[in-house]
Amino acid sequence: MSENNVFLIDGEVQTPKGNAKLEWLDRNYFVVTFNGKMFNGEVLEQNLEDHTLKLKFNHRVFEVKRKYDLLDLISQMGLDKKKVKKLKELSSPMPGRVLKIMVKIGDKINIGDSLLSLEAMKMENILKSDGEGIVKEIFINEEQVVDKGEVLIEFE
Repeated sequence: MSENNVFLIDGEVQTPKGNAKLEWLDRNYFVVTFNGKMFNGEVLEQNLEDHTLKLKFNHRVFEVKRKYDLLDLISQMGLDKKKVKKLKELSSPMPGRVLKIMVKIGDKINIGDSLLSLEAMKMENILKSDGEGIVKEIFINEEQVVDKGEVLIEFE
């Protein structure tokens, strides 16, 4: 099977058949003519790192990935795993008052997890994790006032 015309659509291998014509209207919109019928399409998302597109095609959404032998080899070697930042510590991005601590010592933290709530200039800010780690030590208490740059949580 030639890899030039093999795609993964919603995780299933698909090989285009028949005669279709693709016309781009602009960067995101296109029209496909197939067997005399026109189908409208839109690129909703494109992720170059993962080689994927999310397309809306006649009111249905599909995730499309071009299948390459090289990508399969890279995956088999384990080199397609995204690099994840290892957390060391969380410092206060601004002066404020700690409203709520949402983690405890020993918690495993993942990207996007809420760590704590910090009030600054009468606004509540939820500080979220930008990496992974395990909470080693918490240096602050709820209702404590902190300075910008002060270390709040340490990770291992």
